[in-house]
Amino acid sequence: MVALPLGLGLVAAATRRAGHDIRFVDLVADEDAQGTVRRSIADFQPDVIGISVRNIDNQDRAAPRFLLDQARSIVRACRDCTTAPVVLGGAGFSIFPAETLAFLGADYGIAGDGEEALPALLEQLARGSDPTGIPGLCISGRDTTCRAVAADLDSFDLWDDTLSGCADPDDPTLWIPVQSRRGCPNDCSYCSTFRIQGRTIRTRAPALVVEHIRRLAGMGYRRFYFVDNSFNIPESHALALCRLLKELCRGIVWRCILYPHLVREELVAAMANAGCIEVAVGFESGCPRILKEMNKRYTPDDVRRTCELLRAHGIRRMGFLLLGGPGETRESVEESLAFAESLGLDGLRVTAGIRIYPGTALARRALAEGMIDSEDDLLRPHFYIAPGLEQWLHERVKDLLPQP
Repeated sequence: MVALPLGLGLVAAATRRAGHDIRFVDLVADEDAQGTVRRSIADFQPDVIGISVRNIDNQDRAAPRFLLDQARSIVRACRDCTTAPVVLGGAGFSIFPAETLAFLGADYGIAGDGEEALPALLEQLARGSDPTGIPGLCISGRDTTCRAVAADLDSFDLWDDTLSGCADPDDPTLWIPVQSRRGCPNDCSYCSTFRIQGRTIRTRAPALVVEHIRRLAGMGYRRFYFVDNSFNIPESHALALCRLLKELCRGIVWRCILYPHLVREELVAAMANAGCIEVAVGFESGCPRILKEMNKRYTPDDVRRTCELLRAHGIRRMGFLLLGGPGETRESVEESLAFAESLGLDGLRVTAGIRIYPGTALARRALAEGMIDSEDDLLRPHFYIAPGLEQWLHERVKDLLPQP
């Protein structure tokens, strides 16, 4: 599936709106990324360079890949061509701001929302002023300030038009990302979302979201993906989106992620009528005890009811299991696998071992159990896997893969 740089596009749109000339460069699928960077710098002569760091690693315990080495080569390419300061941002950076800034050797970074923080930084740099104090701003060698939070999402565009040239509307693997809200109050034991978006939900006006989709549909795009971590929280916002999307949905299809707690048929029916064809249900486990360990608010019965509602309304269901966390045993693994099979899902992804992120309950548990030490910044991937399951779980999950 083609992944478009949504976060970078949002910040680019806000920066352009603040009166700055920008050049947008997508390096995701570029086989000569360093060459592209050098050519772009020579042509555009930027005063400041922003780099979005989306992922730190591939979150795969069996075949881990540390992705910041690639990002460091891009920063070095920038340094070779210009003295313009380099500013980092993005989801991955926001999880590890000080550590990523030091590893990549950039000048500044913005943790959290960049739509207000980056234009503020550019203004201070243009004046020759000290930018210290901008919310979310990280400066090498100094303590990080609080995460940047854009309270009014409706004051920013949802998309930079430059992104339209990055994607072919006829590409069957392309799903245009749409973000209708930020923040997650669920506080799952392993999740890093709170370090990126915070725990307070901030929504965009449904009418503005749908108008954004309408504009893209007019450019020929037909497949959309709501990247909100839980489309159904709050339900009132999701229902309002669906009612407006229903008026637009001729030829438009979309996907989303549901949190399988208190999902009502009214919402599922509204989603189906508005063009939703696929839902990711990240239930993570089929064992009630493990769900409590993960601080989930739902039960396996909630998951089953949600999946049955989706199937009844013709929506494909993709499931996710996250095995090996605190309290996991061979019996609970088998319980989860049997539960997932009983749902008759259209697809299932199984992960063995849970990536440990700083500030989470899982990190505190791993520290108490001696899996990590207090000096470890966790930038390079560490995985929690319940003692005694290491080899067995790897082989059990491997058995689930299609045989060649």
